Amino acid sequence: MSNRTISMTDALYDYLCNASLREPEILKELRTATAKMPNANMQIAPEQGQFMALLVKLMKAHKALEIGTFTGYSSLSVALALPALGEVVCCDMSEEYTAVAQEFWERAGVAEKMDLRLGPALETLDQMIADKNQAGTFDFAFIDADKIEYPEYYERVLTLLRPGGLIVVDNVLRGGRVADPGENDAGTQVMRQFNEDLKNDSRIELSLVPIADGLTLAMKR
Repeated sequence: MSNRTISMTDALYDYLCNASLREPEILKELRTATAKMPNANMQIAPEQGQFMALLVKLMKAHKALEIGTFTGYSSLSVALALPALGEVVCCDMSEEYTAVAQEFWERAGVAEKMDLRLGPALETLDQMIADKNQAGTFDFAFIDADKIEYPEYYERVLTLLRPGGLIVVDNVLRGGRVADPGENDAGTQVMRQFNEDLKNDSRIELSLVPIADGLTLAMKR
């Protein structure tokens, strides 16, 4: 028995993946293709994608939102877990990286579920909020983009989420830097404040789980 989360050694991580990861072949191919690209470290871990897919299925979600798509691993994980008439709205700035995502969405047979919106995410979110038919309609949201703008993304996404909907926020541990007083780069400082603000946010139910680089789960009350 343990009263705290155990440390994840390389050997234990390998065991975790070997014992539980059921990665579809199309996701494995996408992960392999992305590994050869610049900024490959921006891709989420496969066990994280599987965890998010399970959350989507548990919620019986139909409508999802993603801030930061990159080459599409997270959005594809979510899309595969959604029902046939499900929808994923994806916000990103890069035509180059999202072109890879679109290729794999097509290959996976989920392209009709995907709504890619290129441009500054805050502008896209504001436009969606201005559309009275969008606010309060999303079941699930994933935030994994510019860390400095996390507080702004969060507030807008919370508006777009329905009561009982779930926000998943990536990289909230910043490689452990949030716990190191000597680390004070802008992104880490913003993340520390962001984590504190969410702990005190009465609008949500909260859990920060040590998967990958830390995932915050925030359910809108």
